[in-house]
Amino acid sequence: MKQIFFSLLVVILSIGSFGCAKKKEPQYAGVDGDFINATPLSERVEGTNFYGENVHRGQYPPIYFRFDSFTIAEAELEKVRRLAADLKRSSQMVIVAGFTDSRGTEEYNRALGERRANAVRQALIRLGIKSERLQTVSFGMERPADPGSGEAAWAKNRRAEIGLVK
Repeated sequence: MKQIFFSLLVVILSIGSFGCAKKKEPQYAGVDGDFINATPLSERVEGTNFYGENVHRGQYPPIYFRFDSFTIAEAELEKVRRLAADLKRSSQMVIVAGFTDSRGTEEYNRALGERRANAVRQALIRLGIKSERLQTVSFGMERPADPGSGEAAWAKNRRAEIGLVK
């Protein structure tokens, strides 16, 4: 009887330990904690940091988004088309960084920034840029273009920026 009880206890404990789901932790990269979760690991270039010395930023204008949206507006699509045309003439790796304004939670804004970066990435892929050249990163509400408050400042912060890896 004792042996059956212990055998049953071992089986129950074994099943219980396998049934517990582990919480998936977000992945971080870069020295200042760039939050990256959409670029497949096989497509990431290790040692790249959007604000690092090996990434050239500012060559292309930001792509702006409406409040709480990750849809690229028709007026902004022309910027993406020009970017794609330039990228077809080179082989550089590209980092698309997504940003939000300061409204909302940090977690929500990180996710929205990632969706914005991915929207630009997908548009570039549709325009003929190979996915292996495109990485994404989200800074959410961190690193605002305009630290002010009010619609004019917030509109400048709802953006995706392009970085070219040197």
